Amino acid sequence: MLYSKEVERVLNEKNWLVANQNLLAKMLAEYTYEDMIHPEVVGEDGIWKKYELPVSENKKYRFNAQPRMFDSLDVDAASIEVTVDESWTDAKSAIEFLLDIQPKIGMSAETAGHLIKELNHTLLADAHLLAKDSKTSDELVNEDYSMIEGEMSGHPWITYNKGRIGFGYDDYLEFAPENQQEVNLLWIAVHKESATFQSVEGLASENVLADELDEAEVERFQKVLVDRGLEKADYFFMPIHEWQWKNVIIQTFAEELAKNRIVALGEGEDVYLPQQSIRTFANQTDKKKHHVKVPMSILNTLVYRGLPSERTLIAPRITEFIKGIYEKDAFLKDQCRVILPGEIASINYGHPQFEALKHAPYQYLEMLGVIWRESIYTYLEDEEQAITLAALTHVDKEGKPFVQSLIESSGLTAEEWMKDFFKTVMSPLLHYLYQYGTVFSPHGQNTILVLKDHKPHRLAVKDFVDDVNISDQPFEELSVLTDDLKAVLRSEPPEGLTQFIFTGLFICHLRYLGNVLVRNGIMEEGMFWGLLAQSIHEYQSMFPELEERFHLFDFFPPQLTKLCLNRNRMVDYGYAEGDDRPHASEYGKVNNVLAQYQLTEK
Repeated sequence: MLYSKEVERVLNEKNWLVANQNLLAKMLAEYTYEDMIHPEVVGEDGIWKKYELPVSENKKYRFNAQPRMFDSLDVDAASIEVTVDESWTDAKSAIEFLLDIQPKIGMSAETAGHLIKELNHTLLADAHLLAKDSKTSDELVNEDYSMIEGEMSGHPWITYNKGRIGFGYDDYLEFAPENQQEVNLLWIAVHKESATFQSVEGLASENVLADELDEAEVERFQKVLVDRGLEKADYFFMPIHEWQWKNVIIQTFAEELAKNRIVALGEGEDVYLPQQSIRTFANQTDKKKHHVKVPMSILNTLVYRGLPSERTLIAPRITEFIKGIYEKDAFLKDQCRVILPGEIASINYGHPQFEALKHAPYQYLEMLGVIWRESIYTYLEDEEQAITLAALTHVDKEGKPFVQSLIESSGLTAEEWMKDFFKTVMSPLLHYLYQYGTVFSPHGQNTILVLKDHKPHRLAVKDFVDDVNISDQPFEELSVLTDDLKAVLRSEPPEGLTQFIFTGLFICHLRYLGNVLVRNGIMEEGMFWGLLAQSIHEYQSMFPELEERFHLFDFFPPQLTKLCLNRNRMVDYGYAEGDDRPHASEYGKVNNVLAQYQLTEK
């Protein structure tokens, strides 16, 4: 199939130019933030500063940008020009810019080649978004959580955010979250001698199965086993993604299939929508059924999107740890009323040959498994609406921010709305950190804002298995953790733990939300960050007995270590096949605007 009509509809010169200009503006801003490039101010034009960036002896770029706090830039995409021998023209190619800076930043040809592929995939997806019949921000105000996810445009910081290496164009059209195509999950049976089932206390595999499949489906799947002369009691049933089945499981687990240790059962009847993480699915047939997280061995952003075996195995126990804190803490339970959609059950199936290989590339140790997570819908009360924090940075095609539509619908001023927002989000996150030495990674996908009457009302946090981290300090509150849990959870020194909120939330999300507010005249930048600082101080005033920990996990120093996501792929890690997932690179320091809001010691 040529997909000629789809290609013709999406790939026209106008869309391609806009996609390139937008991506180029993002590259200039983020590579400057990460100190890979160093454009210089050469003049001013009203509220904009004029920058120039030489890339060779006779070639340079120029553009307009507004400096932002945290060493950031807001680049005007329409202003970017390139010159060769002083003849200025509009810059039209993000990948040409990548090639121009490649030797200057020390990026290998191998890395650049792979990155060109990822950037082309990203540009293609961006062209699709430009051609998409999207909802306006005013329409999204009353839209459903899982549908809003499909309106998002990807990671705000990583420039190759829709690389999805491994997808064909047919896979992109069918499975990318922005295309909002409902899918059915496939089901397989896995032999209990090779597969392991884990769950929170009191939840048996039969209970999970009964929640996910009706009796007719279970009987249909069981008949497949009986017809092969296999014992039903010897197997667990688990969902898988169609792409994983066709591209990974059949080929890589062929021996397991030949020996009936893995048996194809058929397609489930429920339909799902992929969420922004691409491998997590929200049930649309019954929205209160579990969200399902399955591995997809595609490379997107920094990592392959599998399910790490060691974390899949302990996912339910991490849920019990996180919820155990909540259940015993009146502030979290009764005042914040924080929502914690737990990863309540999982199945892991390790590949026997790769598990026997010392230092096997990590992607081969996370190819087959499933995690069932409680649906956010089961926690919502009357008139509550859930949105991911990522939605707050969304701007529609008419240029109207989604957050502006929410503020207008709420009847609050922007200052009132943002003050409520910071209190709602920061209080539970800070309490877990200060009181229990435990953090989430509260970036835009993991952190869910629950609205009521379009006002910030409660916080929900998900994805414990990948993103819960603990302090390396000898806190009594962490003594309940067993050695095997500690071995898998990342233990961090004080600044490292603080970074999960500082970088994960402030840099990776609030930096972009603040920019949307400032660029659209909704709020001044100083007020935005001042309200964040105020929310931290207000929390600290409620718990003076934790003062030592306020200094230990300090959000107010003049500088913190700068963590870099693009640099990680482009310069430091490349596309190596290591035995551990790559982590953000550390490079230099970021000037911390919150330092100016530090309270004076009395």
